Amino acid sequence: MKKIFVFAAVIALFISGCSKSENTPGRLIVKVTDDPFNISYVESATVTITKIELKKAGHNQNPGENPFIVLSEDTITLDLINLRNGITEELVNLEIPAGTYDQVRLYVDNAGLKIREHISPFHCKVPSGPQTGIKIFIRPALVVEGGLTSELLLDFDLSRSFLMLGNLHHHMGVNGFIFKPVIRAVNNSSAGRIQGFVTDTSKVKIVNAKVWLTRDTVITTAYTDTLGYYAMIGIPAGNYSISATKENYDTVNIKDIKVVAANRTVVNFSLTKK
Repeated sequence: MKKIFVFAAVIALFISGCSKSENTPGRLIVKVTDDPFNISYVESATVTITKIELKKAGHNQNPGENPFIVLSEDTITLDLINLRNGITEELVNLEIPAGTYDQVRLYVDNAGLKIREHISPFHCKVPSGPQTGIKIFIRPALVVEGGLTSELLLDFDLSRSFLMLGNLHHHMGVNGFIFKPVIRAVNNSSAGRIQGFVTDTSKVKIVNAKVWLTRDTVITTAYTDTLGYYAMIGIPAGNYSISATKENYDTVNIKDIKVVAANRTVVNFSLTKK
């Protein structure tokens, strides 16, 4: 059974269990979330997953051993629009052999996007998705210990996974989308979260404000909901810069934001109209 997990009120991510043992299997939970583009234009963004595999690290040292473990062969259809601002859906919850794992593969055979005011959804070709799977590297690698529970988060970047052909603001409109999945795999035991509100200088909540996190490059992006709230989960511990903006508002940049594993960092923004 699939479950929906809402983390808006969660302060800490956790690993729980009993005694450690190399011969005892550990429990792995795999969850999925979405790193979205401006959802005000999008009615639905669906992907259908038919198989999930996990790869043991260091398999080149044992060429005769199959490095992959099949986690699921259930057909799972996700609407990524429902998975944002800290909301996740559980894909896998099972015991696997203790060890170190450095790659997950998703076999995706269908992807589609429905734009508001368009009659029909856009169906996208999935390059190699159903055959060889989408390879997602886990950095740092996921260590599963006997008797303990580990949690792996898969974060779809919606804005970079569905590439628009055309222009929403042009009279010719949108001609279609190309599906080139961009997915982060994060070990939640070494990750924290960032959350907060975006308002104007009069403390009025701003809806659909863009918030993005950087460290050399963009790590993840969020858009505020109807309450002006945003959340970014599965953020590896470390220091980052974070920015927020919206059309007709100035951009606010905040540096040296510290993320601590298993904790939340609150960052609120006040934007000034241009």
